[in-house]
Amino acid sequence: MTVARVTELKASSTKSFDDAIKTGVARAAKTLKNVKSAWVENQEVSVDEKGNISEYRVQLKVTFVLED
Repeated sequence: MTVARVTELKASSTKSFDDAIKTGVARAAKTLKNVKSAWVENQEVSVDEKGNISEYRVQLKVTFVLED
């Protein structure tokens, strides 16, 4: 029987949402064993004083399988 756990994290990037997702998943995989999937629960941007996007942020839910 397989048991999985879901953990939530936030990641950011100055490049894109895609880069923020990749950064978050890569960081989770460094700490968590058996990462199997992730989904984006929320996206947001930070805007500078000129109205330009300065940072892309994602809220991820990462699923990993627990070891026996």
